[in-house]
Amino acid sequence: MDGMSKAEVDKLEAAALGKGPAKPSDAATLMLLDRKGGVYRVLMGRRHKLHAFMPGQFVFPGGRTDAADKGLDVASDLHSDEMAKLLAGAGRTSRARARSILLSAIRETYEEAGLLIGERGTFASDRAEWQAFAQHHVRPALGCLRIIARAITPPGRVRRFDTRFFAAWRDDVAVELAEGGPTNELEQLVWLPIADAKRADTPAITKTILEELERRLTLDPGLSPGGPTPFYRMIGKRFIRELL
Repeated sequence: MDGMSKAEVDKLEAAALGKGPAKPSDAATLMLLDRKGGVYRVLMGRRHKLHAFMPGQFVFPGGRTDAADKGLDVASDLHSDEMAKLLAGAGRTSRARARSILLSAIRETYEEAGLLIGERGTFASDRAEWQAFAQHHVRPALGCLRIIARAITPPGRVRRFDTRFFAAWRDDVAVELAEGGPTNELEQLVWLPIADAKRADTPAITKTILEELERRLTLDPGLSPGGPTPFYRMIGKRFIRELL
């Protein structure tokens, strides 16, 4: 999508066009990776066909950052090199807000996939959204997360998000709930080789981020902290890519 004109991007995302908010909401997405067998697989879910927004398309677990994600106790903090990338770019993001964005990626992965990322240990919260972590004795951990990309939804969409795309390994999952997550947003969860994921029915930006993930893994299979982080956004009438 890098370098596309506004008209070209609009054509790719025709289903999302419509009058929406001028200011995008903070959001986070988590690309959970399994590296067993020499093939990188990424967890994706198919959005329920009855949803008004992107029905039936494969996406990563993720969603809007909520007030419930603020000020929680964690087992480990984000690496300083990763935090520098998270704070960079357009707009002002405080460290507290950045931490909330990170935690929203972990919460959404639980809610949509039933996977609790963190470390075994005592955890307490009075927020309903985090009770599963307390019940299963999992302290959410930020140190395992790596920021892969950032993208701001262009203007003229029904919904607009300033999304940070994070990655973590399947080994970072402390508890996997057999019944899945409590929401019904994703009706099918699959571990797809990245090549297959790029061919699936996904939003245009998801395909672009999968390409970024594949490129990053080729250069840095271990996803070292502080790697190059592309930032996609509309400037004028072109959708551009710049590095944070």
